[in-house]
Parts: sequence; structure tokens; C-alpha cells
Amino acid sequence: MTATTGMSWTPTFETFESYGELVARVRAGELGPDPATQRIAVAFTTRQAVRHDGRGSGYRNEVLSLRLGGAVGSCAVEPGALPDGAIDDCVGADVAQLLEHPLLPVRVAALDAYLMHVTAHTPRNGARPVPLPAGTSLEKSRARAKAVVELLDLPAGATVLVVGVVNSLLEALRSRGLSYVPCDLKGGLTEWGETVATDAAAEAGRCDALLVSGMTLGNGTFEPLRQHALTHGRQLVMFAQTGSAVLPRFLGHGVSAVCAEPYPFFWLDGGAGDVHCYGGPCPEGGR
Repeated sequence: MTATTGMSWTPTFETFESYGELVARVRAGELGPDPATQRIAVAFTTRQAVRHDGRGSGYRNEVLSLRLGGAVGSCAVEPGALPDGAIDDCVGADVAQLLEHPLLPVRVAALDAYLMHVTAHTPRNGARPVPLPAGTSLEKSRARAKAVVELLDLPAGATVLVVGVVNSLLEALRSRGLSYVPCDLKGGLTEWGETVATDAAAEAGRCDALLVSGMTLGNGTFEPLRQHALTHGRQLVMFAQTGSAVLPRFLGHGVSAVCAEPYPFFWLDGGAGDVHCYGGPCPEGGR
């Protein structure tokens, strides 16, 4: 079902009321070529450890990526959680097979690759490119954070649930006078010593909007957050390296805006690049 209300963005592709409905339609070959005819040529993982200058703590990332034609679909996983054999399962397999794979991150990466293949992030498809300047990893992180946070339409003093803690995003929220509740399954502390909650559902009710990582697709926590936003009329802005082509398909059905960032991600290259925004206010510098 195509969404037509609640957005300044006009969809140029079909959007859906649930993740299950989207997957079923892809399996049926209703959004593009039969997924049984689309084979994954390359599968790879990207592992990263980072500690930005001036920051007191670091973190690690691990991402599974699948290449279909000229498209790359990705799903982040907890470092070390992906079995070694997962890549071997993917290479040469068709998308229909991988949409049935026992590992959710494999299914998400395959879906992302397929949707990227049929609906790339282009202005023709409704994406607004926002340039990220060349620079250090921290400079690029802050530039991306600014683009993401500008998709929130909130007055100063509002409270945002941030699911998937990125210190640059918290910094950008602070600069706008927005309060936040940091939440991540790993828990811990933010750069400023704030306790990170681990139960997003328990915190969502006291927040005015949700700012959520695409990684929630890969760990199965996306749909409850989308349902909460839809039921309670809250903005849900997604920042998506995982599922960058998947999440725009829920605009108008709980998701209000998406900052889509397909592979290669900002942290892999010091050169200039783009993120692609859907819905929400137009970020400063967007084209």
C-alpha cells in the first residue's frame, strides 16, 4: 500500500505497512525481477575499530555486505556474532534462497541488496542527496550526524529516544537544544557519562520522537519501534547503513524520515561523499 499522508516527501515507489508484507511481495517477484533469478556475486564483511581524536572511548563495527549487480546491500552485526560460514552460504546463492536463510542478518542484507538493485538512491526515486565533505573520520561523523538530526521536526526542549548510540548524534542533538534518552543493547555510558538504557520499548513512552539505527532490522527490534511510532503518532527517523534501501519502504507507515547511507560508509573513506535523505525537513546543504 502506498502512503500518501503525513509526509512532505512524495513516494515514487510502493511503501508497506509491515516488514513481513514487504518481504512477501519481494519473494513473489512483485517489486522487480524474480528473486530466484538474482544471484549474489560477492559477499564480504567489513570490520572496523575506531577511537576518534578527543573522544574518551571507542567502538567496533562489523557489517555483512552482499553484491547484486551494481548494488550492495548491508546489515550490521555484533562484532564476532556472524558465523564464518555465513559468507560461503551467500556467494552464488540467489536472493530467494537467502530470504529464507536461518540468520536474520543474511536475510536483511539480501533484501537490502535486492531493493537497492531495483530502486537505487537517486533523485528520480525521491532521494535528496546531502553531501558529506572530505575530512577525518570525526569530521565526517559529525557531518552525517547533522544531516540525520535535521530530519527531526522538533522544538528545543523535546526529548528524543536514540536507539543505537552514536556520540556524534548525541552531540548534534545537544547543539539543537534537544534532550535525549540513549539506548543500546550493549548498555554502558555515553561520552558524557550518561547511562545507556538497554530496553527501548520501556523508554519510548516518555520521548517525543525516536531516532533509530537501521541495525534494529538485523536484531529484530525494528518492528516494535515502528509500531510504537505509528500508534502514538511519534516521529521515527532512521539512520541507515543497515537496510538503507529497505527502510524508505516504510515511510508513512510509522517511519517519518530516513537518512540512507549505502556501502561504502563514511568511516571507510576520507573523501567526499553523500548520504540520501527521504521524508522530513530538507537538511541544510541538501540538493
